Amino acid sequence: MKIDKLSFQLGMINCFAEMVACGVKKLAISPPLKPEDYEKISRFSDEIVQGFGIQSYLEKSLLITDLQSAEFTQGKWSILYYEKDDILKEYLALKEKKQKLVELGQYDIKARKEISWEFMRLLSYPDEKIEEKLSLKNSKDPYLISLDEKNE
Repeated sequence: MKIDKLSFQLGMINCFAEMVACGVKKLAISPPLKPEDYEKISRFSDEIVQGFGIQSYLEKSLLITDLQSAEFTQGKWSILYYEKDDILKEYLALKEKKQKLVELGQYDIKARKEISWEFMRLLSYPDEKIEEKLSLKNSKDPYLISLDEKNE
């Protein structure tokens, strides 16, 4: 069976948008998208956002925490989905906080764990799941079904 990658990604986006609109998540993130894939689906993402009455923000450099590896989003873009402006402001402030800690040479294990914790709270992860994820020795990337180019 062939699964169209872009349709699959839009299905994920639709689901995340609904979770934000229903108040299950404060912030949701699209799967990492190659810039050329973003160009193909952006109008559909915008339509989903409008349909659910939420907002979105194109993030070309997603905050890297212990939630995922840097390689998971390297060279890719993500769309942030949220309902209220203060959620986007919290995310951007958290990203800036991390950057300042890095610049000051203070982004140590403790700071990384705190930033990761705050990010996962923005994503509405329950505390016990955050603890579970942060207790792993290495960050484990979120699972995404493998859709190779031959499948499309």
